Amino acid sequence: MNNTQYIFFSGKGGVGKTTMACATTVYCAEKGSKTLIITTDPASNLADVFETEIGHKITPLGVPNLWGMEIDPDKATEEYRESILAPMREVMPDDVIKVLEEQFNSPCTTEIASFDRFVDFIAGDSSNKGEQYDIVIFDTAPTGHTIRLLELPLDWSRHIEESAKGSGNTCIGPVANIQANKKKYDEAINLLADPNRTKFVFVLQPDKTSIYETKRSSDELKTIGVKNIELIVNGILPEEVCENVFFKKRYEMQQKHLKKINETFPVPKKHVYQRDGEIKGIARVKNISNSLYEYDRDVAGFSFAHESGSALKTSFDTLDSASVMNLMTPQGQTKSIFFTGKGGVGKTTISCVTAFHLASRGHKTLLLTTDPASHIGEVLEQKIEDTVKKVEGVGNLWAVIIDQERAVEEYKERILDDASKKYSDDMLVAIREELESPCTEEMAAFDKFMTYAESDEYDVIVFDTAPTGHTLRLLELPFDYSEQVGLMVATTEKSEGVKGDTQKRLDRIINRMKDPERSVFAFVFYPESTPVIEAYRAMMDLKEAGIPTQFVVANQVLMPEYCTNEYFTRRRMMQEKYVSHAKELFNLPMIIMPLADDEIRGIDSIKRAAEELFGTKPVKKDKEAAK
Repeated sequence: MNNTQYIFFSGKGGVGKTTMACATTVYCAEKGSKTLIITTDPASNLADVFETEIGHKITPLGVPNLWGMEIDPDKATEEYRESILAPMREVMPDDVIKVLEEQFNSPCTTEIASFDRFVDFIAGDSSNKGEQYDIVIFDTAPTGHTIRLLELPLDWSRHIEESAKGSGNTCIGPVANIQANKKKYDEAINLLADPNRTKFVFVLQPDKTSIYETKRSSDELKTIGVKNIELIVNGILPEEVCENVFFKKRYEMQQKHLKKINETFPVPKKHVYQRDGEIKGIARVKNISNSLYEYDRDVAGFSFAHESGSALKTSFDTLDSASVMNLMTPQGQTKSIFFTGKGGVGKTTISCVTAFHLASRGHKTLLLTTDPASHIGEVLEQKIEDTVKKVEGVGNLWAVIIDQERAVEEYKERILDDASKKYSDDMLVAIREELESPCTEEMAAFDKFMTYAESDEYDVIVFDTAPTGHTLRLLELPFDYSEQVGLMVATTEKSEGVKGDTQKRLDRIINRMKDPERSVFAFVFYPESTPVIEAYRAMMDLKEAGIPTQFVVANQVLMPEYCTNEYFTRRRMMQEKYVSHAKELFNLPMIIMPLADDEIRGIDSIKRAAEELFGTKPVKKDKEAAK
């Protein structure tokens, strides 16, 4: 009998999900449980934490009883495609197989394939080669995408059931061939809702945005039946190192949020201090593991030994605000600016600050988010909706968020309205059935994205994108989807006209994204190893797609005048190392956003941040504040 326990780790990007998942994995393995950790994040850094190559296979991680796997979307897609097509090749003519192969090239296949591989591990499928684990730990993508992943079993089970009553076809294959999948998805639904088998751990930090995101996501989880929820509050500043005014203010801010967390979440909680160095390698992961599970509270060893170095640099001489402003300034035509990077590195804040700055220079600017867990409204302290709205208190600035549910309804309505003018009733029935597929959500969001990406109404459009793995997926869609337009009606002659019109539209958007005069891509990172490495990998992926990166932003950099003790001196030294490494690695213009003593919220705070980020006012060096 399979009595495997399942633990999911999720939370807002950058809060330390992977670290906490790895620490829990090591703890379970050392206690004698046969443990597997799997990442569903397309921009995973699991291998970086364990300092070993993992990939799309179950791999030993250097600790007895411990294995890991990184689900690779491309390999999962190929495995899924073959699992459906292999039995059909024996009985179907070549021309039918060719049509099916084309169908499996559709963009939604990647999502369902990765999801299907994920469900295999929940349902104990034989694809795991008969291995039984005591504990399976999932290190998931940031919350917006995790909720989507966990909703999919119910969505796909329902879609397969409805399709069986209708045409017997789905966008992922004939119902007859995927009935076994429905059984697997139903089992996954039951396991997710079983508090004795499944636990969901939210990792958050003591800040307003993290609390908001955790509350929203935990409420959504409850609607799909997940009952067993716990919290890990990470990144807490130790009081004894916050003696100067700057860090004392940040400490007091965190304490206020810790109180709010206790009031908001009546669930078990653990607390972890911020370390003064990176969490990489088994020894440091064990340090976190001990803090989580061996001590009553995290009081021991919050400091790591760090290599000694010279005195702190007073500034970075590699910055180039003028070059960055020149790159972002429109030259007679709309310029799109895409900010991306690892989850939690501050893309939303940097996007808001940049949009404000460009608007204040007289450019008609639209701020838009493609991140399902976005909080641009929290940063602006204004309600932002799925229709373009003027930002109060700022001239020339508008903002909008792509609402997934509304985008789906608008997309369905538009497709059906257009199809009703061209196709028979039988064809309309097939199209309606196809539109009920969960894949429609991704295509609808992309379609909405295209509407803004091709707009010439603004001087500048600033895109606050989802974390890197999902952003790359979004940007790959034009290239995938351009081969699939009109697929639902490809059997009719009239579809050629539809494909032609859509192809032209896609070509325009692709060309605009590839044109450095029209589109600017920038990566945001913290000056730490994992965010820098992930940004560089993603930059190479973009380059392969023909899209150049133009500049980078180092965020939350400690100013040396505030680093008056050993703890913060070590953190600043670590940051200096990675700022220099990033400058050499990217070989691009770089700007720096200093760590603020409070959260960047509201127009006044955004204005001060813009002055510091773009060098329109010297960074304040208050010697008294450093005492």
